[in-house]
Amino acid sequence: MMRVLMIGPARCVHGGISGVVNNYYEAGLDRKIDLHYIGTMVEGSKFRKLLQAAAAYLRFLLALPRYDIVHVNVASDNSYRRKSFFIRTAKRFHKKIVIHQHGGDFETFYRKEQDEEGRKQIRRVLSMGDAFLVLAPAWKDFFGELIGRERITVLPDSIAIPEAFGKEYANHDVLFLGRLCREKGIGELLACVPALVQKFPDFHLYLGGVWEEEQLKREAEQDREHVTWLGWVSGEEKGKWLRRCRILTLPSYFEGQSISLLEAMTHYCGIVATDTGGIPQMIRPEETGLLVPVKDAPALQAGLERLLEDEDLCRKLGDAARKKAAAEFGIEQNMKTLLGIYEKVLNP
Repeated sequence: MMRVLMIGPARCVHGGISGVVNNYYEAGLDRKIDLHYIGTMVEGSKFRKLLQAAAAYLRFLLALPRYDIVHVNVASDNSYRRKSFFIRTAKRFHKKIVIHQHGGDFETFYRKEQDEEGRKQIRRVLSMGDAFLVLAPAWKDFFGELIGRERITVLPDSIAIPEAFGKEYANHDVLFLGRLCREKGIGELLACVPALVQKFPDFHLYLGGVWEEEQLKREAEQDREHVTWLGWVSGEEKGKWLRRCRILTLPSYFEGQSISLLEAMTHYCGIVATDTGGIPQMIRPEETGLLVPVKDAPALQAGLERLLEDEDLCRKLGDAARKKAAAEFGIEQNMKTLLGIYEKVLNP
């Protein structure tokens, strides 16, 4: 049985990488291979995060001799800085390394926040991977410039496909799921609310996530009649809101790939999202949803208005999104591909 040591944020962290890892566990990856997971980051104070990182590194050192492959889930910024220590260590122990890149803003981190020496170090660390996984073709182009396209595999995020059901589109409810911050387009989304309420008096925006910016939270609280904060939702609670709401919107400034978007597709939601990162791989304009430019509140408002006033269009796009998700983003096929990558790494 293949022995894989996987690292990434703790599985309790509110975020996309944790969602991907939890999906693998729910689908039974740990029953197909000898899988051991170490969480390198938790939410909380800087001291708590530092303590978690140090403890994770010690656990990693103790576990490393028993495993053949180290699978590193990494984003950008501090995520990359933490994981670079683990990657270098795995290389020194002559382990096979799979680097799984999830960050939607790595290009900015690389091009604008590093000097030439920093970029050189990033290229050196990323080149230590025996396999390099990205979420969308656009990232294969970018990382191909850094380490060569031949070692890069596009492996989109995936989820379990829920049972089919009959969705109602009669309401004017819009859902957002994710980090509640400026980079997720929450400012632009809140700016749309007054005009949407004027046109659709029963309009309601539901925000599922954790607030990261107090100013945005105050803005949302100014209209509690039409904007409801759900807190972080998961499991059956998340499924309830995905079944209920007619539309899911994701106006992110950048995005690797979004689990919440895949979940919305499997729940027949009409989707309005920004044209960035891995989103166009999932949302084909006028086929499986609507795409709008980044940081463009008027375009976002127009897209939401279209789906709020046209029930037939919303249903058509939602049905097509469900079919695309089932055909291309099911967890079983993704897991099969991942196991093939592990096999190839062990037996090149």
